[in-house]
Amino acid sequence: MSRPLRVAFLSWRDAAHPEAGGSEVYVEQMAAGLAARGHRVVVVTARPPGTPAGERVDGVVHVRGGGRLTVYLHGLLWVARHRRSLDVVVDVINGLPFATPLVRRTGVVALVHHVHREQWRMIYPDWRGRLGWFVESRVTPALYRRAPHVTVSRSTADDLVGLGVPARAVTVVRNGLVPRPSAGPRAEAPRVVVLSRLVPHKQVEHVLEATAALRTGHPALRVDVVGTGWWADRLREEAARLGVDDVVGFHGWVDDDERDRLLAAAHVLALPSVREGWGIAVTEAAAQGTPTVGYRSSGGLQESVEDGVTGWLVEDRDGLTAALDAVLGGRVDAEAAGQAARERAAGLSWGRSVEELEAVLQEEATRRRGRRRAQRAP
Repeated sequence: MSRPLRVAFLSWRDAAHPEAGGSEVYVEQMAAGLAARGHRVVVVTARPPGTPAGERVDGVVHVRGGGRLTVYLHGLLWVARHRRSLDVVVDVINGLPFATPLVRRTGVVALVHHVHREQWRMIYPDWRGRLGWFVESRVTPALYRRAPHVTVSRSTADDLVGLGVPARAVTVVRNGLVPRPSAGPRAEAPRVVVLSRLVPHKQVEHVLEATAALRTGHPALRVDVVGTGWWADRLREEAARLGVDDVVGFHGWVDDDERDRLLAAAHVLALPSVREGWGIAVTEAAAQGTPTVGYRSSGGLQESVEDGVTGWLVEDRDGLTAALDAVLGGRVDAEAAGQAARERAAGLSWGRSVEELEAVLQEEATRRRGRRRAQRAP
């Protein structure tokens, strides 16, 4: 057993947040896994309405405070107050950093799922988007130049190197998967599922447009949209505008059992995101034997989807529509792809991912202890 560490994760949200997504699942699994291995773990996040300021879940202490932007100040001040009692801080950078190197020269690990160049432009097409991308692409790499980086895919690792992070400083620790039993039979009628946070850069509109094009050829078509987010009302309006609101069901947040039932019933998962670090929805669908159609340009899907084997990667909206049509029309063997996806997902393990992250944290904690001993030496 390696030396127990005192670890803090700083993240803008945790899994209890109503807008939580794959990044929050990753932190939740890593934090709980580290705690189970004997480490003392704290997760510091924003505090959405209705959640306690502090609690312990699965051996992990949760500290909540601040909102969408003030969480960054809340997290930085918390680390400043506790910096001497922590071995390692994992700074989860989702576009904006917590800037922990301002209060700790060592003992910081940057966790980046993907870069946000396209998202900044889509959500803030004015000066705010340009400022956000300037901070992420210029300020953040300079601020964290001495910190080891962890990411979930080779694609994001390459993006980080392109922003100036040394390749030797980047470690890929992929998403795992909680084993889940098969949740039910495939639907007889053609069925597509979307599992995603409902925000602009997930581009769920592309699935709605594909539905409008496909429903004539597949009159029994049904589309299930699973997830929540601040873009949900706009998507419902778009479904009505396209005349597919009778075909598309918006389920909102559902528990794991219902999520798996909807994934198992679908013939294909549609994931048209502009950018994914890995795409945890891909492996959750794969666990139910459901293949994925997504965009090659999203980056991480090039690793979570084996093109032509566990799903299909396409170039644009027309390609998305054509691929969904091929699946629903039986022109490709979706059952074989689903079985291959299930087998590939079975090889993923959060336990192995926790061990890989633990190794990075131990190395950084050792570096910090060495530096502190050197500073105390006469």
